[in-house]
Order: sequence, then C-alpha cells, then structure tokens
Amino acid sequence: MQLSTSKIEALRALLEEPKSIVILSHTNPDGDAVGSSLAWAEILRKKGHEVTCILPNRYPYYLDFMPEISEVVIFKNDDKGVAREALKRADIIFCLDFHLLSRLDQLGDIIDENQHAKRVLIDHHLDPNEDFDLMISYPEASSTCYLVALLIERLYGAESISRNMAENLFVGMMTDTGNFSFSSVTPDVFRMVSILAETGISIPDIHIHVYNSFTEGRARLFGYVINRKMKIFHGGSVAHMSLTEDEMRRFWFQQGDSEGFVNYPLTIKKMKLSAMFTEHTDFIRVSLRSRGAIDVNLFAQRYFNGGGHKNAAGGKSFMSMEDTLKHFEKCIKEYASEGLL
Repeated sequence: MQLSTSKIEALRALLEEPKSIVILSHTNPDGDAVGSSLAWAEILRKKGHEVTCILPNRYPYYLDFMPEISEVVIFKNDDKGVAREALKRADIIFCLDFHLLSRLDQLGDIIDENQHAKRVLIDHHLDPNEDFDLMISYPEASSTCYLVALLIERLYGAESISRNMAENLFVGMMTDTGNFSFSSVTPDVFRMVSILAETGISIPDIHIHVYNSFTEGRARLFGYVINRKMKIFHGGSVAHMSLTEDEMRRFWFQQGDSEGFVNYPLTIKKMKLSAMFTEHTDFIRVSLRSRGAIDVNLFAQRYFNGGGHKNAAGGKSFMSMEDTLKHFEKCIKEYASEGLL
C-alpha cells in the first residue's frame, strides 16, 4: 500500500514548526486506538510538539502494560478539565482510528469550541464523511497502527521508531488483524512487523498481556455467554449473543471483558455472521463480525446507525434488549432475502 506523497508533504508542512497538538480516539478504545495514539504522540513529542492524548472513556484493563499509557487523559474522569483546556489551545487535532465524530460521544461537542485548529484524520474505516483539513484515510489498511507506522517511516525514517513506539504499534497491528489472520494482512504488514521486532520488543510478552491476562470473572462470563446466551439460527449461519447490565454485574464485569466474544461463533464451520449485544445505561452496543463476502458494514449502516469495516462493524440500538434481538433477527431475514447473506 502506497501513501499519497501529496498528503505526506501536507502533513510534513503542518508539523514543520512546534505546535500544541491533541490526539483523540474513539469511545471504548481498543488496542489499535490506544497503540496508534501513544506511538503518534511519542514521535511528535520527540520532534518538539506539545501533545495531549485524550480518550472519551477508559481503555480495557489488560492494556495497562502499554508504554506511557498513564499519560492518557480519560475525558470521563477528567475533573480538572485538562482535556477541555488542551482542546481549547490546540493548533492541530488528530483524529485516530475513527471516521465519525459521533464515536467520541460527549467529547465530540467540545471539539467545535475550537474553530482555528486544523483537523487531521488518520484512519482505516470505510466512508469517512466529516470535515477534515487533511484526510489520511485508507480503508484497505489493516489497522491505524499500521498507517501510523508508515507515516513515521515516511516522515522521519524507520530508525526513528523507538522500542516503546514499536510495542504500542504492534499491539494495534496484532489486535486489529485477529493476530495476523485477517484478509487485510499483506506482505508489507509483515515487513513493518519486522521493523518493529528489530527494536527489541518481546512479541510473546505482548501476546500474553493482551490475550492471556484476563480476570476469573471474565473467564466465567465467557462460559456463561457461550453456554446460555448464544443463539444460532438461519440454518446455522448466523449467531447472536447478548449481555444485560445485571448479567455483567454478576460476573464482576470490567471495561473490555466482552472484547472478542463476538468472534467466537465464527469458529463454527457453517457460520457466516455473528452479533454481540451489550447493554449500557442509555443504549445497547452492537458488535458485528462476518466471513468472506458478507458485508456487516452495510448491515450496521442500514439497521443500527453504525458502520466500520466489511467484516467487522458496530452500531447502537435504543430499544430494549428483547426488542433489539427481535429487530436483528428480522433484519437478517430481510438481508438474506436480498441475496446479501
């Protein structure tokens, strides 16, 4: 994948002089959101910029090991107004790993208070439709961390990638590719992994932190969801699972505990599409995964006011859990009747 030379030069010009910079990523941040933000912040600070990383809410506990993660400002817990003040004085606002300001929830409203800052998108989701001064958007990219790694390489040389940057970038590249198993993985992704590995990062240790550092409650919750809450229908090709707030409390739920659950039904041979519905105070979070040609980005846009990637997307429902599941099953029938499933 080749980055646009004109966009690289436009970004270089923006960063030519030291600036006050804010880096934002999406609600319910994952490894790619956190990793790309931290790595981009580190290289910018090394080049003399003042940088503040802001996330709308807390990242999953199993990402606590990531270098410099303690420097991230969590907007939901920001009683001192650090986030608002940083956004107010920012010269550049980088939006990483999301393409709709609605993915920021309440944090999105504060951005509009600063009308002079340049807005730059670095992302790999489909169909960005917000107003950005510079859009570095490549839906074919396997992860935003991969894009950030390419940007650093083009702007400052691969040798400028430190071990901390490499560790953060590897987390996002690994998690957003299903541990390098998705169709978005290209030879150049592995070239970049080689560059990261040469900094001395421990890939086994990173894997253990991300995939083998859960709580007992999460393990028991997973067993409960698979055994009691997974419904398979449409001839065995579609599955959905759901969790209410009461059920999550029973298993001492922590942010990130249900991450990855939606992928499990796709290990069943005939399965084409899997959905996970997680109840929150004001809405139900919808996570969708699919195989091959089944487009859950279109499904999410059409039925759940969401979007994402062809095989991994999400959205929201504002109905009850019972009505949401009925709606989903009805939508599956409609989608299949059009030959899309």
